[in-house]
Amino acid sequence: DLHFSVFPWAEQKVVFITARVHPGETPSSFVCQGIIDFLVSHHPIAKVLRDHLVFKIAPMLNPDGVYLGNYRCSLMGFDLNRHWANPSPWAHPTLHGVKELIIDMYNNPKINLEFYIDIHAHSTMMNGFMYGNIFEDEERFQRQAVFPKLLCQNAEDFSYSSTSFNRDAVKAGTGRRFLGGLLNDTSSCYTLEVSFYSYLLGGAAAAVPYTEEAYMKLGRNVARTFLDYYRLNSLVEGPLAPTPKTR
Repeated sequence: DLHFSVFPWAEQKVVFITARVHPGETPSSFVCQGIIDFLVSHHPIAKVLRDHLVFKIAPMLNPDGVYLGNYRCSLMGFDLNRHWANPSPWAHPTLHGVKELIIDMYNNPKINLEFYIDIHAHSTMMNGFMYGNIFEDEERFQRQAVFPKLLCQNAEDFSYSSTSFNRDAVKAGTGRRFLGGLLNDTSSCYTLEVSFYSYLLGGAAAAVPYTEEAYMKLGRNVARTFLDYYRLNSLVEGPLAPTPKTR
């Protein structure tokens, strides 16, 4: 829980990140670790992000499934990412707790929950990419495309062409779908997927195998993209500060 805002009197802009709801999708933990390590670092961009945003991170939604070595389900045999609509405090305790926290924040007029990102790993597709939601409101639908487009500019292994927006009924119980329907029109909800095995760079013929470091680098780039999204670049101090324009 990274809560370092220097503007306590202002409305808090919250980014909520979850990972490892499917215990076998280990790359999601490395991506999440990259996000956390960057945000708590002394990097000038990380300092600006901490000053202007509140990050809530649940790095492992299925700890019992991870402990048991399950691929997709929890100790009780549930695919937790199909139970967001009505999680049981007994059968799905982590999901229930996170959902209650999100709803409490949503009902707090001093908090604006602007992003929800759930990190997964994909067994057949390459690169990193996102799933988003479809809305009748064209402006909200178009606004969803902004963050993945910016991420594509920052991360060479992220593919905007593989990013898609849908309302597949099979995905109705997922965090991305459920919270996309619950939160207001200022919020964006995504599933961030990353390949289990490799990524293709633009124009390259051969795939590049993912490593733990490459997964964590994607996480760092996810965090850095919030600087671009909120147009905070001018606040970065030090060698990364923008060069002043000369006449």
